[in-house]
Amino acid sequence: MNTRLETPPVTVGDQEMIVNGVGAQAVAGWIDVESPRDGSILGRVPRAGEVEVDDAVRAAAAAFPRWREKSARQRGDLLRQIADAVAPHVEEIARLSSAENGNALRTQTRGEAAFIVDAFRYFAGLAQEAKGETIPIRPDALDYSLRQPIGVVGAIVPWNAPLMLSAIKIAPALAMGNTMVLKVAEDAPFAVLKLARICQEFLPPGVLNVVTGYGKEAGEALTSHPGVGKLSFTGSTAVGRRVMEKASERLVPVSLELGGKSPQVVFPDADEDWVVSGVVSGMRFFRQGQSCTAGSRLFVHADIFESFTAKLVEQLSAFVVGDPLDEKTDMGTIVNRAQFEKVCDYIREGAAQPGARLLAGGVPDERADGYYLTPTVIADVEPSWRVAREEIFGPVVCVIPWTDEDEVVAMANDSHYGLAAFVWSKDLGKALRTAHRIEAGWVQVNQGGGQFLGQSYGGTKTSGLGREFSLEGMLESYTERKHISVSLSQ
Repeated sequence: MNTRLETPPVTVGDQEMIVNGVGAQAVAGWIDVESPRDGSILGRVPRAGEVEVDDAVRAAAAAFPRWREKSARQRGDLLRQIADAVAPHVEEIARLSSAENGNALRTQTRGEAAFIVDAFRYFAGLAQEAKGETIPIRPDALDYSLRQPIGVVGAIVPWNAPLMLSAIKIAPALAMGNTMVLKVAEDAPFAVLKLARICQEFLPPGVLNVVTGYGKEAGEALTSHPGVGKLSFTGSTAVGRRVMEKASERLVPVSLELGGKSPQVVFPDADEDWVVSGVVSGMRFFRQGQSCTAGSRLFVHADIFESFTAKLVEQLSAFVVGDPLDEKTDMGTIVNRAQFEKVCDYIREGAAQPGARLLAGGVPDERADGYYLTPTVIADVEPSWRVAREEIFGPVVCVIPWTDEDEVVAMANDSHYGLAAFVWSKDLGKALRTAHRIEAGWVQVNQGGGQFLGQSYGGTKTSGLGREFSLEGMLESYTERKHISVSLSQ
């Protein structure tokens, strides 16, 4: 593990929120934003609360009527112009993101920043697809439906992939004629603020507002605000429950993309290097395992258990863990001290269980200036252990042997989560049969990459409600259906 910084320290300074098209501060003052790569203070953002959130919601509500009246093509054209304007800034935005949340520039944030451009262009092209239907109910009447915007959308995104998750909420919501108040994570606000400032060059004031602050203050104020007509949240299941509680008080529609403990099932015919590489990708080691889709429960058939885990450890041993801004780095840092200590506690507990084998990684003897961990593999894990049931949100994979197909499906489904899953086998019939039986909103077969625009991505069980990344996700999340009946007998 190389934690020596190969690039100079990054300083951002004080960055204001964006309310009604201009910068805004907060009466409660500022929040320091720490860089996990070296513990330095990158800069500060306002500590928003009820007052600032109310200002933002009022600005969004005031902007809604005129934004809604724009034609779908006009809104799509503006989103396309934003994409074109963001493109030259992708590298700058990516470096900001790496500095603030610790994801490696080469393997993670550069691609995530480029995704912004793709997402805005994709949903710009879908802006005119909010089509209604005619319904032949009776011959003397015309019955048809419309898809209309909801109003002010309150959106909240976490720190692990803030650019992708912000783009996947902003672009479809605005394309459908809604306005938005976006609350960004206090740990990783700067890259999204940079994106939002570019958006202000093309959007009318108030259409997109971005507030910063703590979840218990700014987040709570946003989810409770009576002027918000829709809530879209990505984050932990625990906070998602709170968001749903607040939405239920006002019967506000809600979309939730929450936590996961995703299974990866490796059949005995898949003991190959390309499968190991896919498992590594599916585990999201390139994001330090800080992903809700991370395939952190690895079920390997007993016949290949030792050979497969040996290949896995060998591949992970070549990982370069270090400065997120260094081009040689494969895996960066855990986002902050609290998360670092939480992950270390899970590793200590899991490795200390009777029969457990720590094959790779573990808790470092001495912590570097940043929050660095190496990829950790704990083998012979029992499915009942806490490390195999709870979302660790760190670079820790639990390897569990299996022998019977029904048994492994039952173990994979024995979780209150249901976001993602991965199946590895050359026998496509067997792989698809397993994929169909696993209880998850998104199952990949013989691949371990991330989401693609156009797929309906979302979870089941306590992993969430609703879908994103797609046409149907856009329509379900950011429009409401209106039915109109016209008499033809007069």
